[in-house]
Amino acid sequence: MIIMLEPGRGVLHLLKSRISTRFQMCKRYGSSWKKRMLKKQDQKEDIFHYVGENAKRTDRVYVWGCASTGALGIKTYMKPEKNQIPLTSMHRPARLRFLDIHDIKVTDVSCGYGFTLFVTKSRRGHRVFGTGVNTDSQIGFHEMPRNSGRILDYLIEPSMIDLPLLHPESTRVLQVSCGRAHSLLLSDREGVFALGNNAYGQCGRPIVDGELYRQSPAVHKVKDLPENICKVHCGQDHSLFLTESGELYSCGLGADGQTGLNNFMSVGRVQQVEGDIEGTKIVDVMGKGDCTLALSEEGQLFAWGNSEYGQLSMVTDHTQVNVARCLPVQNCGKVIKAAAGGSICALLNDKGEVYVWGFGILGKGPKLESSVTPTQIPGILFGRNELQPDTIVVDICCGLNYFAALTDKGDIYTWGRNKLGCLGLSHRNDQYFPLKVNLPGDVNTISCGVDHMAALAKSYS
Repeated sequence: MIIMLEPGRGVLHLLKSRISTRFQMCKRYGSSWKKRMLKKQDQKEDIFHYVGENAKRTDRVYVWGCASTGALGIKTYMKPEKNQIPLTSMHRPARLRFLDIHDIKVTDVSCGYGFTLFVTKSRRGHRVFGTGVNTDSQIGFHEMPRNSGRILDYLIEPSMIDLPLLHPESTRVLQVSCGRAHSLLLSDREGVFALGNNAYGQCGRPIVDGELYRQSPAVHKVKDLPENICKVHCGQDHSLFLTESGELYSCGLGADGQTGLNNFMSVGRVQQVEGDIEGTKIVDVMGKGDCTLALSEEGQLFAWGNSEYGQLSMVTDHTQVNVARCLPVQNCGKVIKAAAGGSICALLNDKGEVYVWGFGILGKGPKLESSVTPTQIPGILFGRNELQPDTIVVDICCGLNYFAALTDKGDIYTWGRNKLGCLGLSHRNDQYFPLKVNLPGDVNTISCGVDHMAALAKSYS
């Protein structure tokens, strides 16, 4: 029940009005009306909640893009209520209420090719949930109902993934990453776990001819890794592992040189990446497709993999590079973040400026569709103006054909191919300039999949 007070009239006037009304009703209808009212009052009292200045902000998760795979985790999209039709896509941010209902806080999220992983904590402990495509068991083994033999190839809302932990009560999963059909999970005490398709050795284990990945309950621990792994990252069909001391390891499909292992074979064991990064401390690695970027502590940017669209034309005339090469991007300032999609790349410097290159919709209008060197996107397109002159971009990421940027104000800007509404802009047209996503909260984490996105945010109040 909501009570609207007229200007100039306070709570005292409201109470007097209600008391007067009850007196008149009691006078008109006698004691019988009074008894009915008292009985009704005993059954249910009106409760009023007022939001104070110190109200606690709540954690929220928003998702948008392709819904037909179940990757958004909103059950009613795939299994609608009466007189409604299933949704194939959601072109604006939608709140994932499943997590709110079960009082689950998400600490990390990763969007893959039609599926999503969440690292969570709640009263029941730290767990990992998955939703979406599961045809290669990339989000675990899920039988519904139990002991029925009915194994799910698609999950339409988040479900917990069972992990073979030696100490399930104390071991925590810190980070997750999603590829095309495989997943990596980094724990604090028990190493790295891999799920899903291993046809190219991307799970860090030997390739088994004829192995069936569908409906598999197996979760493998990645062997031959140093104990100080601090980040895992999935490319399309390859995997990357970063240590706290700055060494980088990889495995999986290397047909375009994306593993950086000086060969083009699929490798089913983990090996250290070679090339210009040797002797350099790497602090981040990224790449959604088959082009990989790595960032050093000094702000140097290294790259290897596919260059068919000019992604690596700064250092090679070939269409592939199979060892890490240092990109000459000194004119862009000190790099603090980078992102690579299928044919598009971006970097972010310490001044909060965004530079893009490659082939596709780069964010500088429909006339610029390719660039072999980084070109800056004006800061005004990310909300920097006379009212907010200090606004800067603090994070960037890529899908296969689109970009997303996060500002220090908690705002998301997206641009690129708008497949199935993955840009979250309330329309389905391609976007040639960065445009702000209308989302009711301050965003702190974003993740891009092939055709959907997820954002972790704090409510305004």
